[in-house]
Amino acid sequence: MDIWKPEKQHLEASNVARYMSLHGFETLEQFISHTYEKPEEFWSTFEREVLRLRWREPYTKVLDLSRGVQWPRWFVGGRLNIADQLEDTSEPLVKWEGEDGATVSWSYSEVLYKARAVASWLKRNGLEKGDRVAVYMPMVPEIVPVMLGAIRAGGIIVPLFSGFGREAIRVRLEDSEAKFVFAADVSYRRGKEVDMFSELKAGLTQSVRHVVVLERSGRQSGYTPLSDVFKTGGDYVENTESEDPLMIIYTSGTTGKPKGTVHTHDGFPIKAAADVYFHFDIKRGETLSWVTDMGWMMGPWMVFAAYLLRGSMAFFEGAPDYPKDRLWRFAERFEVKSLGLAATLTRHLRSIGASAEPGQLDHLEAFGNTGEPIDLESWLWLYRMGRGRVPIINYSGGTEISGGILGCYVVKPIKPSSFNGASIGTKATVFTEDGRPAPPGVEGELVVLSVWPGMTRGFWRDPQRYLETYWSKWPGVWAHGDAAMVDQEGYFYILGRADDTIKVAGKRLGPAEIETVLNAHPAVAESACIGVPHSVKGEVPICFVVLKAGYEPSESLRAELIRLTEEALGKAFGAVEDVKFVKMLPKTRNAKIMRRVIRAIHLGRSPGDLSALENPEAIEEIKKAIGKI
Repeated sequence: MDIWKPEKQHLEASNVARYMSLHGFETLEQFISHTYEKPEEFWSTFEREVLRLRWREPYTKVLDLSRGVQWPRWFVGGRLNIADQLEDTSEPLVKWEGEDGATVSWSYSEVLYKARAVASWLKRNGLEKGDRVAVYMPMVPEIVPVMLGAIRAGGIIVPLFSGFGREAIRVRLEDSEAKFVFAADVSYRRGKEVDMFSELKAGLTQSVRHVVVLERSGRQSGYTPLSDVFKTGGDYVENTESEDPLMIIYTSGTTGKPKGTVHTHDGFPIKAAADVYFHFDIKRGETLSWVTDMGWMMGPWMVFAAYLLRGSMAFFEGAPDYPKDRLWRFAERFEVKSLGLAATLTRHLRSIGASAEPGQLDHLEAFGNTGEPIDLESWLWLYRMGRGRVPIINYSGGTEISGGILGCYVVKPIKPSSFNGASIGTKATVFTEDGRPAPPGVEGELVVLSVWPGMTRGFWRDPQRYLETYWSKWPGVWAHGDAAMVDQEGYFYILGRADDTIKVAGKRLGPAEIETVLNAHPAVAESACIGVPHSVKGEVPICFVVLKAGYEPSESLRAELIRLTEEALGKAFGAVEDVKFVKMLPKTRNAKIMRRVIRAIHLGRSPGDLSALENPEAIEEIKKAIGKI
């Protein structure tokens, strides 16, 4: 079996190798252990020696655990605005490509000028420290100074996935009580103009006071043009504290509304930068790229990491396979050093035969994979794209982590689909149901036994849900919800989700978000959605629907329900693969729907413990609906 092995330059000149040598670590395991066993020493050294952050007031203590491991405070007493770290230089920061081939390159100075203008405009128009600023834009260069400008002004950004429909937008604007929204009127994908503004207007909530629009279509929006904001000038920057929030980024859970994960000036950006520095080996002036959206955590992750490490970020608008070899040409054009993509995209490119030509990836020194497990065939295909030279940095964590729990380092061999170590600052292991470390080769749940700056500071205005989600399974242990395994040599493998969350193309979607749309239909009494494997997307949602009295199943009703989910949540998330009609859903005695049972039956697996099942006859209903009886 193919296995990537480090070469001399990795063992001597990579960031992790040089850091280990400078600080006297003889093995990678010693270094990783140091990052979580002595967090105060490691994180203060990293920010001081590598990031060289500018503090308005120095911190007096690196870590405060007086409220428990669930609520750590970092860099206590320091005053830091993380968006006020931009250098005024001519070095490129933003490299961008449109679907039509147009390119933009903005220097640090240009981005700084625009970010200052956004911050000053926001302050003049009533933004107060802590006000939420939603960003609903495609991957265009303007999104970077908008985000950094809002943070610079003391606002809390709320990135929204550019493919969201009106209901998904409304829920997040309502929950965050956003006062400002920066949006684009259209985006471009596969040669077509996509109307974003109609979705935004339909999703606007009463909290929104100002809307700023990047007018790309040539039509006036009736709101403040972003071009006017950029022209206003100014140099405002809020004197924020290290633990002040800078971002609420939403991620879906298994029940209820999406979770608004809260991140701070000294948290998400610093963890992102550390991961990129040690895992992806980005050095000053080098280019980081990820096929992503700002509504997915990898978007802000790329922005913060690239500029804190004084490198550049390269991204594009539109589809990565339009034309078929676009991604490889893009990487060649911008001399991308580290290129990240989800396993879903790798599988798709492999399926359409989108292979890189000789020479196109000569500048590339690392692939990144995240979002979901990568299957062996896709890993090997990507390995061959890099001619066996380019390591595949498997990387897994989450929005609540600000990056990775697990990753790969270029100073150690990498097995297919594996993680060769815990990520920076995380003491990762796998627990069995009894709360003990799983023996090698035994599946369990991925947990973290340490604290790190990137930990979410809870869910927006819902601290109890945060505690219940991550800290309620075992005392003092972060239970992440991923099923995982460690082999005899200490390599980690992610096997899927341990809960009901659905991962569509690497992005998490809670079943409740789809079920809410379905249950609002006058014919639907209740519904349950599960994720099932898909050869390209990783998982797709399939929904089981119980109809109200007086309504009968029909193909037209099925099509209508599928269309409603697509309209409400956007094609990338909401469109379910199929709707199946049943007379009842399996439930516990306290009326909780047992989605794991439905999924097990659908996949032909044992449904496990059914002692809590109130209505065993529902299992026959599910089997009948999927044609298994």
